Amino acid sequence: MAAAGAVAAGFTSCTGGGGSAPATLKAEADRNEAPDFSLVDAGGQTVKLSELKGKVVLLNFWATWCAPCRIEIPWFVDMEREFKDQGFAVVGVSMDEDGWEVVKPFISDMKVNYRMVLGTEELAQLYSGVQALPTSFVIDRNGRIASTHMGIVSRSVFEEEIRALLQNKGTSGGA
Repeated sequence: MAAAGAVAAGFTSCTGGGGSAPATLKAEADRNEAPDFSLVDAGGQTVKLSELKGKVVLLNFWATWCAPCRIEIPWFVDMEREFKDQGFAVVGVSMDEDGWEVVKPFISDMKVNYRMVLGTEELAQLYSGVQALPTSFVIDRNGRIASTHMGIVSRSVFEEEIRALLQNKGTSGGA
């Protein structure tokens, strides 16, 4: 793990285990709006989170030097493929200090099929001060954070949450 990159980016750790436990979605009434952002992806296109409303979004803060992140990314590639047509999208937020120079080759090597953007310290602060990588937010169709996972959790936790949120087609406010 490149500790220098972690410290420089303000992250204290790359969390391999002990992350959030079983799938637990917050009640709709308890969900907070996901902070909006507008960043350019690896292909030069703008990714604006608010434009993804109506979809379930997995927002994943990660870095190339983070071993648990490397475990999760193939899962997210599979989930993007499996759930995309049901109104699901993954957005990866790289917190790599060296930017596209290290991220683009990584995307190619890992055959990433979802949008990747370069994160900023300001964006990490908007998301409750992301302090460890990976940190993932599962966002409902209304643009509200339904769950937060700091550290790696099992693939089944993500899949269970995504399936539950995909079943909710409407934009109701009930729990």
